[in-house]
Amino acid sequence: MTHSQAEIVKEYGPFPDVEQVHGVTYDGTSVWFAAGDTLNALDPKTGKTLRALDVAAHAGTAFDGTHLFQIAEDRIQKLDPASGRVLSTIPAPGEGSDSGLTWAEGSLWVGNYRGRKIHRIDPETGDIQNTIECSRLVTGVTWIDGELWHGTWDGDDSDLRHIDPKTGAVLDTVTMPPGTGVSGLESDGADLFYCGGGRSGTVRAVRKPA
Repeated sequence: MTHSQAEIVKEYGPFPDVEQVHGVTYDGTSVWFAAGDTLNALDPKTGKTLRALDVAAHAGTAFDGTHLFQIAEDRIQKLDPASGRVLSTIPAPGEGSDSGLTWAEGSLWVGNYRGRKIHRIDPETGDIQNTIECSRLVTGVTWIDGELWHGTWDGDDSDLRHIDPKTGAVLDTVTMPPGTGVSGLESDGADLFYCGGGRSGTVRAVRKPA
């Protein structure tokens, strides 16, 4: 297992009318972040928010290449990113204790915060296909180049963890500075992670270790 300190490349925000940042995803152009009552599109080049969808956005956010998925209390809503219209809804496996959300291999992967688990679920039915046991509290979840990563946040301590998707064993850790929490996590598909900053109202870009 390797350990490294987080290199925060850029910090976006805080943003007007945003008290907390929850889930984060990336559609190839915009970084989307959940802020309770809105799902917001951020231009990572300029740091400006481009628009906001008026939808319940309480935890993890994901993008499957066409649609957005958003945890709203005890359910996951499939959204049209152009209009924000809710296209379908499935139950969230944690029944309200869900945290991170990402899309990979035709499935949704859902973090369960206090349960210290990541569930792989069917995006059409919400049925649990597999469950991974984790060693710390789980916040954001993302896949990058076949690697499963999740965020943790416990008190003032937070890190990013690369884990074995079969066993949950920790392979790499990236430690965030004290007091810098990770509430959501997404990869840009290259060398950056986008991390939701919880009550700081920010989104941070963190360098992925080589």
